[in-house]
Amino acid sequence: MGRKKSIRLTRFEIEVMEVLWGLGNGSIREIHERLPEHKQVAYTTVQTVVRRLEEKGALRQIKKIGTAFIFEPVVTRKAAHLRLIDDLLELFGGSARPLMAHLAESGKLSLEDLREVEEILSEQQSNEGGGPRSKG
Repeated sequence: MGRKKSIRLTRFEIEVMEVLWGLGNGSIREIHERLPEHKQVAYTTVQTVVRRLEEKGALRQIKKIGTAFIFEPVVTRKAAHLRLIDDLLELFGGSARPLMAHLAESGKLSLEDLREVEEILSEQQSNEGGGPRSKG
């Protein structure tokens, strides 16, 4: 079984998916009604985006109730977010340093966040069989 293809989503497609992830499944009308107030667009726009997401394989139609089609997400929130992060890192040549520096300088990266990252890195190193690296 091959690795699942990563799907690239636009900002608005992610906002539509956020609604669907929150609902679990829903109709175009339900998605349209739950979009944030500042993102209110025509019903037909949401319909077009849902169909585009279906073509990309991000969601699928699971049933029809009356005239309404019910959709469910195929792509997880985590997978969509990881794809965005990978795309962002690619812009920096694969280096996380500029992103980390920006997060720290803007106050969006706390010492607690860094400690958690350090634990993750330490765990990864242990799983790879390497001992702890000496600092300094």
